[in-house]
Amino acid sequence: MGCAHFSTDVSYLPDLEGYFANLLRTREKLLSFLDADEWARTEALPSDEEITRIRRLIARVKADVDDLSEAERTQIEEAVGVVRRARNGVVRLNMPSVRQPPSTIRPDRTA
Repeated sequence: MGCAHFSTDVSYLPDLEGYFANLLRTREKLLSFLDADEWARTEALPSDEEITRIRRLIARVKADVDDLSEAERTQIEEAVGVVRRARNGVVRLNMPSVRQPPSTIRPDRTA
């Protein structure tokens, strides 16, 4: 369960905590804009529901880890390290791009 963006897998906890911190920072920044129209601020603000949902998800994952024995927690931490290193090592393929030929607007000039 939880939000659609993050899994409740404990290996996602650092990402989830970073996302949560970013939500709170964004909310504080947007609330500080006094000149913004109310409708714009309301549309841009992260919803209280989303913040609450993420906060609960983090608490649930941490509580599940806290319920483990020391040996189980050590195994989980080692497994999470392996999973996160593997996840970080994945090469992401971006959209291909086309190189533009050099401009020939002024062929008499050199670069």
